[in-house]
Amino acid sequence: MSDALRLDLHVHSVRSPDSRLTLDAIVERLPHVGMKGFALTDHNSVDGHRELDALRARYPGYLFVPGIEVSTAQGHLLAYGVTETAPAHRPLAETIEWVRAHGGEPVLAHPFRRSHGAGRRLAETAAVAAIESRNGHNSEIANLRAEGVAARRALATTGGSDAHARGEIGRAFTELDPSVGSVDDVLEALRRRRVSAVGASLAWPGRLRLGLRTGLLLASRGFRPI
Repeated sequence: MSDALRLDLHVHSVRSPDSRLTLDAIVERLPHVGMKGFALTDHNSVDGHRELDALRARYPGYLFVPGIEVSTAQGHLLAYGVTETAPAHRPLAETIEWVRAHGGEPVLAHPFRRSHGAGRRLAETAAVAAIESRNGHNSEIANLRAEGVAARRALATTGGSDAHARGEIGRAFTELDPSVGSVDDVLEALRRRRVSAVGASLAWPGRLRLGLRTGLLLASRGFRPI
């Protein structure tokens, strides 16, 4: 899609315990990386959604998607279009059903990440229309494995930076038809599998720095997992 709408569908704000990004800092970065919007996917929280609503009036040229990254009992799940916090640490299949019952669309987050990924068995069977196959914090191998599952299952692929810092925004993103103009359109494109993932993986030096930062943040919150 040469004229595709580009959205970073995996971004964390200060409402996540491992991010220091404000929503203003996220929006200010978008034009520098060619993005026309982003999805706010804080860990187990929709506390930033009210502020996201306020951004729409200030930045009418951008598309902001409300979302959440849910910690299920079997890995992380991205849920787009939901307005309340999903129950955490429940079975993946049950959480997928909850998201759909609340008007949202579920997408497996970084399924082949060693920590917080659902793994191959569930990636091959989960009742989703799309898999995040380009995650800006993942290794290339992990992203390629997700792409392989999506191809075998004829699923759509999404991309997101998984940004927790300003410089990470837009590293990976999702391309949609340029006619997409609303959150409802994004959800419908996901359901109809009319989205595709683009972007870079994280090389070894970056993963090393990320691991160090993650460890320090984990220690700062008393080693409580997300």
